Amino acid sequence: MKYTTSKEDHQKLTNQIVIYCVLCVCVIIFAFPLIWMLSVSLKPTVETFSLPPKLIPSSLYLDGYLKIFNNDQYTRFLLNSYLLGLAVTGLSVLIGTLAAYGFSRYRFFGDRAAKLFVITTQMVPTITLLIPLFGVIVWLKLYDTMWGLILTYLTFSLPYAVIMMNGYLDTIPKDFDEAATIDGCTPLGVLFKVLLPVAAPGIISTAIYTFLLAWNEFLFALALTRSIEMRTVPVGISMMVGEFGLKWDEMMAFSVIGSLPVLILFMSVQRFVISGLSAGGVKG
Repeated sequence: MKYTTSKEDHQKLTNQIVIYCVLCVCVIIFAFPLIWMLSVSLKPTVETFSLPPKLIPSSLYLDGYLKIFNNDQYTRFLLNSYLLGLAVTGLSVLIGTLAAYGFSRYRFFGDRAAKLFVITTQMVPTITLLIPLFGVIVWLKLYDTMWGLILTYLTFSLPYAVIMMNGYLDTIPKDFDEAATIDGCTPLGVLFKVLLPVAAPGIISTAIYTFLLAWNEFLFALALTRSIEMRTVPVGISMMVGEFGLKWDEMMAFSVIGSLPVLILFMSVQRFVISGLSAGGVKG
């Protein structure tokens, strides 16, 4: 019996070592591009192409970052991306939550068809919508405007917000609604005072996704804007590609600056994303 236990422990230890080794390799593979991007942003272009390649710069080189922050054009790109991301996130979460609340708590004629329509919109490749959306935005006279980009991004972020919030609200027992209604809450009071605090992880997850979508989107930001003042960070990075060369230090510095908001946002709220939705809310 002792031999069997020892053998089982040895097998578990071996499995754990293999798993950790695989995870370490995966971390190195996925993290290396980010580390190299940071390394290139901290050294001059000449040193970037030195042989053998140096991961750690020989000296701290911050000219790339200084050129970004001292250039009004690049700071405008950052401001546009922030405004666009926050506007799309706020509208998607607000409208998506209200629509999901209706789907989750009420039954009406055509509710299944409406849900199916929302899900179907997610199956259409966004690139196929470029020409139709371009025509609509021009017809609405919103071309090369922030509102044009916001409305365009809502067409593919809002359905996801509805689907995700509907799934989260469905997991919350309806006992909450009944108890709040007995206490005198209106339907909107039930939503904002009772359900939304419990569904905070779902709201945060939806907000992160929509913000990432708006922050990283390139194709529509390029096609639906014309002036330099309306460009976003992804488009601004692509504009750094010159005819005779690339400004690697500036490009990588701008990429690092553009990645930081997403990284900070995720690291600060990840514990809410993985937490339970209604743990301990209803006791049997």
